[in-house]
Amino acid sequence: MQPSDTMSNAPSPPAATSCSRSWSVSEDSLRRYVNYASERCIQELLSASESSDGWKVLTFRNGVEISRRSSASLHVFRSRWLLRSVSPQQFFMVANAIDAAKQWDPDLVEAKHIKDLDDNLRIIALRFGDASKPLFKKREFVVYERRESLDDGTLVVAVASLPHEIAAGLQPKNGNAIRGLLLQSGWVVEKLEDDSCVVTYVVQLDPAGWLPKCFVNKLNTKLVMIIENLKKLAQTCPVDREM
Repeated sequence: MQPSDTMSNAPSPPAATSCSRSWSVSEDSLRRYVNYASERCIQELLSASESSDGWKVLTFRNGVEISRRSSASLHVFRSRWLLRSVSPQQFFMVANAIDAAKQWDPDLVEAKHIKDLDDNLRIIALRFGDASKPLFKKREFVVYERRESLDDGTLVVAVASLPHEIAAGLQPKNGNAIRGLLLQSGWVVEKLEDDSCVVTYVVQLDPAGWLPKCFVNKLNTKLVMIIENLKKLAQTCPVDREM
């Protein structure tokens, strides 16, 4: 799947500066921008699920392979796991921004649906409170979520932050919260013949504010382990539930 030519005129986001500034866009421009950005994210997720180039395996724990790809700023982390007796549709039900955020940190204060841009594309705001872990303490994220079913049965969920200025126009910053950036994240769920699936999860998170880079990268490695918790949620979903 490649971005269509109609996306070539999608508005480019302004440079990331102060979260207090906002950039007002029309509904149509917002939809075109998010469609274009999410298409790129989907392609990156598919590439990460198919290739070993540039990925360094860090550990293999509880059946989950955790890898890292070096970046000039914050590393990108990937986990892969064969989930037996969990269908792609079951996992697809819980592979979403809100359920994932609950696994990142149980002190999620608010998960707010802002708007639907299409049947498979929506904008969500996530806010974490004072009791949260250091990576999320008093932080909030405004993200898009796009869900796609490919012709070969592969399911993809792409989740990433909107640029600060666009996000501020949709959802004003809450008090003294720090607005972080989920640079890229998402799931690729590949169907196997025995009603099992292989799940690849990719995440690159900039919590913003001051945290040592090495500390952020270390905690990012823990985020990719949420597959284990999401598997437990998936097992409670009816097998025949429609997507």
